[in-house]
Amino acid sequence: MVLLTAGMLVASAGCGLTSGSPMVDDVRPGTIGRGEPLKGAELTVTSKSFTEQLILGAIMGIAFQAAGAEVLDRTGIQGSIGSREAVRKGDADAGYEYTGTAWITYLGRSEPIPDPHKQWEAVREADARNGVSWLAPSELNNTYALAMNQENHRKYGTNTLSEVAALSKSDSGAVTLCVEVEFANRADGLPGMQKAYGMDVPTKNITQMDTGIIYTQVAKGSCTYGEVFTTDGRIKSMNLVVMEDDKKFFPNYNVAPMINSKTLKKWPAIAEVLDPVTKKLNNSVAQDLNAKVDVDGEDPHQVALDWMKGEGFVK
Repeated sequence: MVLLTAGMLVASAGCGLTSGSPMVDDVRPGTIGRGEPLKGAELTVTSKSFTEQLILGAIMGIAFQAAGAEVLDRTGIQGSIGSREAVRKGDADAGYEYTGTAWITYLGRSEPIPDPHKQWEAVREADARNGVSWLAPSELNNTYALAMNQENHRKYGTNTLSEVAALSKSDSGAVTLCVEVEFANRADGLPGMQKAYGMDVPTKNITQMDTGIIYTQVAKGSCTYGEVFTTDGRIKSMNLVVMEDDKKFFPNYNVAPMINSKTLKKWPAIAEVLDPVTKKLNNSVAQDLNAKVDVDGEDPHQVALDWMKGEGFVK
């Protein structure tokens, strides 16, 4: 299973999927990269093709450049497997990846680990055998959630999925859901959520639709709750209220740097360059950055560069 993460699919301008193109940002060390510990390194950065991944790939590449490396841009690879395999095989050196995707999809484990740090540790240990090293994770957790608009939040007052479940029993007509087809049928989606929380939502109250439409329908109040991804910029731009997964049902999809182990052995300074940047990433930051692309129409690479400069990581 692969988590379909937030963000519209966008093309990465100037980024080939096979040969790539050089990153040529005019950046110098800020709070990271001092002394240019990666000078002489030639590093290839990869990512998947959706908004958040394009931004994260650019962030990583910009960090490497500030530390003195020559960077080849291979961001924007379609699907999950492509960028992962590029790192594993050594066709690429590094990329930001999600712990849940690695555990469930790449490593084939059916049971996610509820504790996010233990999930990362398990992925790190298991993937070491594949020649892939995982650096320290971020708080950014791009997983499933239910959200509602402000008017319905004032009306029903729910803040957790347990409270949504209670509402579904006390007022069967109050809980209407807008969800994707995949979410409606996945074990880690609607069926599993209803079972875990004891929800009782009649089939007639569940409408299946495309991801982008869900956000607009929830904002309009056409459905009380909609399936969202927790780092999607439209949550903030549409002022939606996300329900807390208080039973920790949904898998953890924390972002962490995924590095080819041979590359990391040759250039161990990669860790010290990326750690401060990764620590700064969380859901609020991701929502802001994703919204600049998906809502405001800005270029993902420029959004990444502006953020890196704004945080003082690079100059």
